[in-house]
Amino acid sequence: MKKIIVPVDFSKHSEYALETAAELAKKHNAELIVMHMLEMSDSIFSASVTERNDENAFMLLVAKKQFDTFLDQPYLEGLTVTPMVKYLKVLNEVAAVATEVNADLIVMGSRGHNDYDGIFTGSNTEKIVRHSNTPVLIIKSKPQNVDFNSIVLATDFSEGSIPSIKKSLELLNKLGKKISLLNINTPNLGFLSTDEIDEKITLFLEKAKLTENDITIARISDHSVEDGISSFVKRNSIDAVSVITHGRKGLNHFFGGSISEDVVNHVKLPVITFKL
Repeated sequence: MKKIIVPVDFSKHSEYALETAAELAKKHNAELIVMHMLEMSDSIFSASVTERNDENAFMLLVAKKQFDTFLDQPYLEGLTVTPMVKYLKVLNEVAAVATEVNADLIVMGSRGHNDYDGIFTGSNTEKIVRHSNTPVLIIKSKPQNVDFNSIVLATDFSEGSIPSIKKSLELLNKLGKKISLLNINTPNLGFLSTDEIDEKITLFLEKAKLTENDITIARISDHSVEDGISSFVKRNSIDAVSVITHGRKGLNHFFGGSISEDVVNHVKLPVITFKL
């Protein structure tokens, strides 16, 4: 892992993300690119060139002062930190920069859907994840540590998911020590018998060229995928949850529906998303 992008709006949730990213950067000797997007008013786009230049200069000065204060953190000592200011409000700018600099990970804070100030509300988090080809680690609270000893990745064990699962495992194995692939058997999403599930998992492992020595296979039955993930987290010592999204269709897990949206917004643990 060489480059980590941290979008910030100078809120406490941005601080949570920055602290998490800093610990990861120390572990992997990575550069931190701390990115702030100036929330420009619509009126500036119809203003004269002189007015735009004046407002741009003022906002850039304010952002620089905020950066100086925001980045004055003891946990950043010894790290390579690159501040970056973008003028656009469009949130897919984060994903574009991540691609441009070949970032390995985006780490961002999220307030969920209960708060509406700043850029990191739940809906905006969804937009960034939807546009990002780079994995996104979403942080909801002040990190206790970044030793994600146990990470659960929900999957339907379909043959079509194999490339995404294998790509996800490349990063997850760097972030955590124990990776569990979780099958959630639900009554409304193709309920399978125990024998049918076992057969599907065996076929998946054969085609993916994986064994249960490489990963842990877990099973749970519940009323919905989100409930199954929540129940599994409560029953086990899980440090982070991972989901795979369909970017073109919004945050839809390959199980279907709005499962990834629910997980991203309501699971309190760190959530790591990958796009198919």
